Amino acid sequence: MAMDIAAIRREFPILEREVNGRPLIYLDNTATSQTPREVTDAITRMYTSTKANVHRGVHTLSQEATDLQEATRRRVQKYINAAEPEEVIFTRGTTEAINLVAASYGQRFRDGDEIVLTVMEHHADIVPWQLLRSHADIRIRVAEINDRGEIDLESYGSLFNSRTVMAAFCHVSNVLGTVNPVKDMTAIAHSHGVPVLIDGAQASPHLPIDVRDLDCDFYAFSSHKMYGPTGVGVLYGRRSILEEMPPYQGGGEMIRHVSFGHTTFADLPFRFEAGTPDFVGIAAFASALDFIERVGLENIARHEHELLEYATGRLREIERLQIYGTAPGKSAVISFNVGDIHNYDLGLLLDRMGVAVRTGHHCAQPLMERLGVPGTVRASFAVYNTREEVDAFIAALHRVLAILA
Repeated sequence: MAMDIAAIRREFPILEREVNGRPLIYLDNTATSQTPREVTDAITRMYTSTKANVHRGVHTLSQEATDLQEATRRRVQKYINAAEPEEVIFTRGTTEAINLVAASYGQRFRDGDEIVLTVMEHHADIVPWQLLRSHADIRIRVAEINDRGEIDLESYGSLFNSRTVMAAFCHVSNVLGTVNPVKDMTAIAHSHGVPVLIDGAQASPHLPIDVRDLDCDFYAFSSHKMYGPTGVGVLYGRRSILEEMPPYQGGGEMIRHVSFGHTTFADLPFRFEAGTPDFVGIAAFASALDFIERVGLENIARHEHELLEYATGRLREIERLQIYGTAPGKSAVISFNVGDIHNYDLGLLLDRMGVAVRTGHHCAQPLMERLGVPGTVRASFAVYNTREEVDAFIAALHRVLAILA
């Protein structure tokens, strides 16, 4: 059954605004998605009726706020099919979730150990592993891609050896849109006894996530890419591994007992949630999950794929335009350049016409080097985008190209 996109758009007040005197066409959803009214209403309710610190008070407001946070934890557990809510750790986003694993699990790494990444990784899945070199001489090995933007599984598998201690890779590329065969990649790593972290920032808004089916050891994603609040993320971790990991940060709520001589730590998940969390954002994240499930991931994916196919066909009609990432089944992301025109120039002039796209290296400079470009223009789609917006985007791009000719 077809979705009522007009009704969905009415749930996003920001889509009613103008930019530079023109209706906003928001095509930067890979960076962050917009937020429906039911999520902002949930935030307002928290601030106006239930704002109190969680897990720290016996009074009513604190108990209510705690119940809302823990209800979200259970909602996330169900959304990703984790075995238990204790395997769900709240962070500030995907970046902090990956840093948590690198800083905590990474304490066991020693000189000569190796980590397998891919060339399409976001900087958030590169730099945290490099930071470990401050205490150990760690080597990073990189799986390459073909010209369509696909991982060669045989080449990926050849990177593993007795020194490999971790494999980390994105589920979906934020530049190419490639949906990686993460279940197969995980199985290859596990066949070598190597744990796996999956960066799911670009997958969680578009694809069903089942961490038990994937059999991954860690999975990280962010609320703000899922129509939810900023500053909220999730790290899923397999309990057996999390229980062996030391705390990431010290402070309130992650302890069992503190003295000046010794501290013992709380049970999962709280040992990894030091300090006051964004309990307002966490509570509101449940409303974002409600929105996704009410619309339906299958419906969202179908609509986004239709927009991707339509926009790709329209863009290919433009002379000298090159699209980067053509893997079958890719996500609704199109990165492109036109001749030798700088991507920033294209982005700035498109903004003058009300079209919001992303430009630059997209926090993926090693991938840009592989592609042989300093950056690209990136258009990415969400459930509220329309064919009419694609047409307006293409028309604006033609006007920009005429200006720059």
